Amino acid sequence: MSGALVLGSEGLAKAVQRDREVHEWLTAARDADLPVITSAAVLVEVIHPKINDAALKWALSRLRVDPVTQVIAQSAAMLLRAAGLHGHKYAIDAMLCATALAQPGRVTILTSDVDAIAQLASAHPRLMAEKV
Repeated sequence: MSGALVLGSEGLAKAVQRDREVHEWLTAARDADLPVITSAAVLVEVIHPKINDAALKWALSRLRVDPVTQVIAQSAAMLLRAAGLHGHKYAIDAMLCATALAQPGRVTILTSDVDAIAQLASAHPRLMAEKV
């Protein structure tokens, strides 16, 4: 079985908070032996002065943080262009989608902004966005 579970900013933030719904997604992914991934760009939105550092470290230890490479950045730019969106507002969502597209098989993205992900991934039916 191929695929992955990808956490957007809200997905990761709720994982840090040990939200029940996100915990169920994480458990299901692990039971299916699917990788749980986020983009390094997402950390910029999630890490702030009031975050529980121990909980953040625990959450990050349970997933893979993929870097934003030149290939990912260029893929993100192409997604933005194809969707007619501007990087100023949608850059992190685009990098997250590009990270998701780099995974084989069907990919589910846990996000609070399903509409933005749907716009960016409209030409890629193997990507699905789930609201958290």
